[in-house]
Amino acid sequence: MRSFAILSLLVGLTAPAFAQEAVAPKFLLELNAAQTSEKGCRVTFLAINELGGDLAKASVEMALFNGTGAIERIVTLDFKGLTEGKTKVLQFELANLDCADLGRVLINDITACEGEGFAGDACLAGLVPSARPDIVFGV
Repeated sequence: MRSFAILSLLVGLTAPAFAQEAVAPKFLLELNAAQTSEKGCRVTFLAINELGGDLAKASVEMALFNGTGAIERIVTLDFKGLTEGKTKVLQFELANLDCADLGRVLINDITACEGEGFAGDACLAGLVPSARPDIVFGV
């Protein structure tokens, strides 16, 4: 009986730790596609706000590298408002950029992460980058 009480106490003490890990705030950002367009290269992102509330504005500064590792340019992409828990698809036209020569996209900074109750670094602290095309994407 005594070992059952000890086991119950241990399970009770560890359960909150598991619950806290499951709800860690996240800002998921996936580079989903890079397609040649009339203007240059159209990049498509999926953004999911799991930070615990709506974002009024989110902007990300990215450095674009060519296949040899040289920086082509730095751009700031405005993801606008992001509702908590909703997946949002956004496309950006990168004029005069050859998608075939895009080798790496570096998240240089989060220039805006605004919403009620958010610290300015919430998006960067919760950032989870991923990519579908064969392009290195991350911080």
